[in-house]
Amino acid sequence: MTENDDQINSGDESLHDSVPVTGMYKDWFLDYASYVILERAVPAIEDGLKPVQRRILHSMKEMDDGRFNKVANIIGQSMQYHPHGDASIGDAIVNLGQKDLLIDTQGNWGDVRTGDGAAAARYIEARLSKFALEVVFNPQTTDWQLSYDGRKREPVTLPVKFPLLLAQGVEGIAVGLSTKILPHNFCELIEASIEILKGNPSNVLPDFMTGGLADFSDYQEGLRGGKIKVRARIEEEDNKTLVIKEIPYGTTTDSLIDSILKANDKGKIKIKKVVDNTAKDVEVVIQLAPGVSPDVTIDALYAFTDCEVSISPNACVIIEDKPVFLTVNKILEYNTNQTKELLRRELEIRKGELMEKLLFSSLEKIFIENRIYRDIEECTTWDAVLEAIDKGLEPYKPDFYREITQDDLIRLTEIKIKRISKFDAFKADELMKRLQDELKEVNHNLKHLTQFAINYYQNLLIKYGKGRERKTEIRAFDTIQAAVVAANNAKLYVNRADGFVGYGLKKDEFVCDCSDLDEIIAIRRDGKMVVSKIQEKTFMGKDILYVGVFRKNDDRMTFNLIYLDGTSGRTMIKRFQVGGVTRDKEYDLTKGTKGSKVLYLSGNPNGEAEVVTVYLTQGAKARIKVFDFDFAEIEIKGRGAGGNILTKYPVRKIQFKMEGKSTLGGLDVYFDPSVGRLNTDQRGKLIGNFLGDDKILVFYKNGDYELTGFELTNRYEANEVVLIRKFDPKQVVAAIYHDGGSKNYFVKRFLIETTTVNKRFNFITDHKQSYLKLVTTDGQAQVKVKVKKGKETEELEFDLEMLIDVKGWKAIGNKLSTFPVEEIHLIASEVSQDRVEASQKEEKSAVEDELEIGSTIDLSPKKDDEEQLGLF
Repeated sequence: MTENDDQINSGDESLHDSVPVTGMYKDWFLDYASYVILERAVPAIEDGLKPVQRRILHSMKEMDDGRFNKVANIIGQSMQYHPHGDASIGDAIVNLGQKDLLIDTQGNWGDVRTGDGAAAARYIEARLSKFALEVVFNPQTTDWQLSYDGRKREPVTLPVKFPLLLAQGVEGIAVGLSTKILPHNFCELIEASIEILKGNPSNVLPDFMTGGLADFSDYQEGLRGGKIKVRARIEEEDNKTLVIKEIPYGTTTDSLIDSILKANDKGKIKIKKVVDNTAKDVEVVIQLAPGVSPDVTIDALYAFTDCEVSISPNACVIIEDKPVFLTVNKILEYNTNQTKELLRRELEIRKGELMEKLLFSSLEKIFIENRIYRDIEECTTWDAVLEAIDKGLEPYKPDFYREITQDDLIRLTEIKIKRISKFDAFKADELMKRLQDELKEVNHNLKHLTQFAINYYQNLLIKYGKGRERKTEIRAFDTIQAAVVAANNAKLYVNRADGFVGYGLKKDEFVCDCSDLDEIIAIRRDGKMVVSKIQEKTFMGKDILYVGVFRKNDDRMTFNLIYLDGTSGRTMIKRFQVGGVTRDKEYDLTKGTKGSKVLYLSGNPNGEAEVVTVYLTQGAKARIKVFDFDFAEIEIKGRGAGGNILTKYPVRKIQFKMEGKSTLGGLDVYFDPSVGRLNTDQRGKLIGNFLGDDKILVFYKNGDYELTGFELTNRYEANEVVLIRKFDPKQVVAAIYHDGGSKNYFVKRFLIETTTVNKRFNFITDHKQSYLKLVTTDGQAQVKVKVKKGKETEELEFDLEMLIDVKGWKAIGNKLSTFPVEEIHLIASEVSQDRVEASQKEEKSAVEDELEIGSTIDLSPKKDDEEQLGLF
């Protein structure tokens, strides 16, 4: 074998030891992914902090002297522990500071509401808050590790005695993994932790600094797959102005305004101007275009802008160096038990300290009072000194809780002569008694550790809970149909002969205003019906008789149809409603036979039944060749029904003769207080049966009343509504209100004299502390009033009708009582329910007489006494 061969073989061996690039990539990428998950993106469950946050807090604790430090200095200190750039550390400090929990800030730290950034790190200052100093740090219970360069030690996790992770929330994205834990309310977390310690279940819900309204019905305890909806708080200042007072979590006033302007540009909403007046509080003013409904615009803002956002939580934490998905309630339970364990460790450490202090105090007392120090005067060696002291303590050793060590003996030798000469046995006994009392308390707390932990949480709530009440209001949201609330940003045109429909046929027949989200229904002369999405121009079949906007699930829209059956030659008549349909599918409204065609067609939004005149041909054998027919005589059926026979003779033409009235009767309207909306789905309280120009009367806590229509798009602040019912102009309103100026209660009775719709009128005094106590439309209602007479209380009953006559709605009224009023309760009158039932029977009879048919409308009483009196 030559020398070259040896070199080649040697090279072959080195090749066998090498690692392919693919293997290197596999290992390195896994290491990188693990590093990002554990060291950057996902928090530890023990303290709820990412490493950069933990290192910042540790650095601030090292620097803490009670004064503010420049953030630039804090960043420099943190870089001893965090092996990354100053920008990432600075961003993390600002994020912690804006949460307003662990860090006290000074300077311009930005604003999460507006999206404004913080000033440069050299201009802003920070220090640890008192809360952080109390609950986050304890070197004695901290597990330590070496920093990345081995020069210093840093905490593995901080011993946090509070559910910090849930209070602050966290968001992070790693390789193939993400976490999103939403912030929760400080006070509610403490209260829930107390319940857990008591053995009760907990259920905490998020709370956001930006406030707003939130629907947590699908929160699923923060797990993947859950979802919450957060809405801005929008108030109606007047008919032309809306004001946004609070914004959804994760948005800013700038992004919110941008989304509103984009929706306006696309024609989804119609506004005139948006002004951002945000200063101390959020205030975005929206001025509406003329003729635009505020209620519909509010719904449109929720449907088409960032006034409503959907948030998907994903609770993931690090437990024992592994990412784990847990519910927020499990995380809270873990943190609560951890707090209990940390408190136990602190108590045991304190117990050991107290026992050591007691031990040395006892040794010191024995050493001095028994003059053991004199025994060492003649000792010539150090060992002899220690032996002499140990011999002097020998009789007392059985009383000590542990053996006396050499270190104890050395400490005794370190006692100064001055202390020995001034030793006061009485003070020493007092000190030992205080230590024994504290030790007794510590032992008691260890024995009753759960109650001690409860007391600890209650103390946190008292000290730091003020000003941290819930900001986000928990609500149930109704589903907003985008097509219903979208502004009419298009116009519908039709070419009936050629069969084209759309918003681009501006030279053809105008049908109506519509939205580009709408669906269109068309019915042709051949009896075919098609529903299609609105487009610029779409073909829906030639010879179109009817075209309009299709409203899904509209149970009021009724079509009246007369058609010729091609097979039998009979003329058929039918009334039908269009239920669920498949888009772009043709439906046959006739029997589908060859030669069938539509002779008459009308669409009626409220189930109206007109009268038509039918003209037969001259050659018809019928004796009467012209007759009228009222569509009210036939029932409304499905679109697939064949219909009734109108005549078996040939028809020359059919003409409209007279408009009819609705055969559907009134509309039962309900008020759902959970969402503050009207509905016809029997959700909430029945307000009444409505027809035509009927109105709703609403009374508010601030003493306003308002007349509104019964459109389902109406919005009412349910927590402000005292009474909502069908308006009767002849019905007397009785009210008791508190006057903020005189601090007295007044009673008044009046009629609603105003007729303006959607405008509030205040009928009590205008003092800012005045409020409406109760209101009723029951003419014979009574009240029970508890008054203070001297040192005793007395209950009185008043008939409101006897207290005061009916006066104008602006009248102040009469004072309810000359004595201080403590409580007021409304009592249902004995005839109230009988009178309501009689009234409803009369209403039902009147409706049946008017319709001249056997009505099946249910007008039986559906409210209890309190609802009749308006107590909801």
